[in-house]
Amino acid sequence: MTKSSFPILIAGGGIGGLAAALGLAQKGIPAIVLEKSPRLGEIGAGIQLGPNAFHAFDQLGIGEEARRTAVYVDSLRLMDAMSAEEIARIPLGEKFRARFGNPYAVVHRGDLHGVLLSACEAHELITLRTSAEVEGYHQDGYAVEAQLVGGERIKGAALIGADGLWSKIRSKVVGDGAPRVSGHTTYRSVVPVDKMPEDMRWNAPTLWAGPKCHIVHYPLSGWKLFNLVVTYHNDAPAPVAGQPVGKEEVEKGFEHIADLPRQIIDLGTDWKLWVLCDREPVSNWTDGRVTLLGDAAHPMLQYFAQGACMAMEDAVCLAHEMAAAEGAIESAFAAYQAKRSLRTARVQLQSRAIGDHIYHPAGPHAALRNAVLGAKSDDDWYDAIAWLYGGSGLDGTLY
Repeated sequence: MTKSSFPILIAGGGIGGLAAALGLAQKGIPAIVLEKSPRLGEIGAGIQLGPNAFHAFDQLGIGEEARRTAVYVDSLRLMDAMSAEEIARIPLGEKFRARFGNPYAVVHRGDLHGVLLSACEAHELITLRTSAEVEGYHQDGYAVEAQLVGGERIKGAALIGADGLWSKIRSKVVGDGAPRVSGHTTYRSVVPVDKMPEDMRWNAPTLWAGPKCHIVHYPLSGWKLFNLVVTYHNDAPAPVAGQPVGKEEVEKGFEHIADLPRQIIDLGTDWKLWVLCDREPVSNWTDGRVTLLGDAAHPMLQYFAQGACMAMEDAVCLAHEMAAAEGAIESAFAAYQAKRSLRTARVQLQSRAIGDHIYHPAGPHAALRNAVLGAKSDDDWYDAIAWLYGGSGLDGTLY
């Protein structure tokens, strides 16, 4: 238990914020989640869940519920969008599960958020508030006062900024300005399963890699939908999030690829675009009794499919350190940051690298990629990803 009579304040009610509240509550530490939106929910469609996500679910006490919402996939497939041939395949069956202690799956973002929300609503130590945007804070060494838009002030023992890429808490803790614009634009849609060609209904997150572009698809929601995400490097100059666009705009980034992957784009409707952004890793994301979590601490490009997974790992680690510190919050936050900063920095930087060197190359660079990745055995792949999916070991621990 925290020795303070005040709860922990959490700015942001997304996947990371709710996971943090749940992790703290499981350690007997009360929390108040302050969400700026008028209702708690998630936008977007599918996300991928590596074994490390399931490690986190189990330690947050929601393993059974999370497993019920997921679609379990057979393999990860990398395809050449120019030749329509397979480059590599990573099997995700019994051998993979034995190696990493948990499966690989995909889930609708809203379904996962719903599992976390239900668990938080049912816990007596968690208070959820909506229409409560934290715009700043003050601290005095004994407590933190969160200032909400509108002027209300709420006192807590500490403040966790889980308020995403444009975090107002980060702006005060780190002060590094606007996010870095990658120049990559992503378009998202979902396709009913019966609209997907039968010979393309693969039970696998599949990535078609092409020059300055790629396409991803996989089944969702109990095989009712296919998630469709297409990305191309068009030097977009400014951040955009969730803007509706026509199919013609989407298709123009993929005119140079083979017919088979290109026809997948024709299936999508109600497209929305995001210009991808991240930030440079930082050596410090803590200010006394204030710390950051998830995208507020280490926003990353989507190419490792690890944003939500890293946020949940953060939550597990932070709760563990808070319990171990027995009320010494500043020490707990320092220990949490020390255990998380290098791992998350690696994911941030390697997410950028694989976008440039695996997903988007052309010519001899792409041919070399195909030769190197195509020569890997299953064990070679498992060894290469063990740092990511195994945590610090294979026993389910994250730190």
